[in-house]
Amino acid sequence: MLKLTLSILVSLFIVSSSFSASSDSMNILFIGNSYTHMNVMPKIFEKLCKDKGKPVYVQMNTRAGASFSVHITREDMFQAIRSRKWDYVILQGYSREFAHNYDKIDKETLPYLNSIVDSIKANNACTNVLFYLTWGYKNGFDQIPEMDSYDKMAGNIINGYTYISTCYDFPIVPVGIVWRNVRTKYPEINLYDADDQHPNKNGSYLAACTFYASIFKESPEGAITSTIDGKTATIIQREAGNYVLSNLESLGLNKNYFSIQSERTNTGKYRLMLNASYSHLATYKWELGNGVVKTDKNVIYFYKSPGKYKVKLTVNDICGQRVYTRTVKYEAPPKPISKKKSKPSKSKDAKRKN
Repeated sequence: MLKLTLSILVSLFIVSSSFSASSDSMNILFIGNSYTHMNVMPKIFEKLCKDKGKPVYVQMNTRAGASFSVHITREDMFQAIRSRKWDYVILQGYSREFAHNYDKIDKETLPYLNSIVDSIKANNACTNVLFYLTWGYKNGFDQIPEMDSYDKMAGNIINGYTYISTCYDFPIVPVGIVWRNVRTKYPEINLYDADDQHPNKNGSYLAACTFYASIFKESPEGAITSTIDGKTATIIQREAGNYVLSNLESLGLNKNYFSIQSERTNTGKYRLMLNASYSHLATYKWELGNGVVKTDKNVIYFYKSPGKYKVKLTVNDICGQRVYTRTVKYEAPPKPISKKKSKPSKSKDAKRKN
């Protein structure tokens, strides 16, 4: 087992919790350690999703200080994986696990990571696995020369996660890169807890925003938050959205996702916009809730009347069949208020003349 720092040892415990679910929810499981459960980051992520109108079912299963070699000893983690057909499983390693050279990663991480990935895919071959790229300690880790500054440690972590992303062809959620950008551009925003390693609420909020942009391929800008102050939240939302959306391809995030958007246009039409991006072998079936079926990967459709419509997407590709449902709702325009014209009353003088 890797040697743990004192700050991690004192908080060594398992966290497994889940939040609200619905039939339209996207199912998301976070597996990691205190970098995940500090400030209950998945709950912050869930609140962002709710405010942006994205139904999600979120669960986390973590143990503080755990590397992947520790995770595979935890039956509760494997139970969490088997508990649901997950759309996304996020994997986060120990804080220094991917700051080492590739040979060390090959020997001390990949064999254990293989077991976890195999379990995820055995439970649901179509689950999207994401790697949670973390950040360097505020002043680096002075016990190892290759990590004895923030810049060295952060750079090594980025290289390590990029390496395993290549090994598995799984996308990266670039929390540590957005962290570095905010730290560089806005030094007045502190992202660290008192130990200069773990995230404070700003740091956890940054992680949640980066996950939102990575999963939904849209900026979290505009989400209302009570987690941190509004000015800081706006900066973090913008930085997370800008970086992720500008680097979808290099991060591997430009595949295996869909989006459903609905709006009432300025001309009063009820527009539905559908987009899907899966493998080149994928076939698509969009059922629009009114008997209409479309088979293109990208669809623009106009409903004839307002109301609720249950949109269903069925994707068939090499991993099997994926089925997603979302309910869209269009409000009817408000009815104009009719103004009854009152008849003018005849004056007394007029009555006398008559």
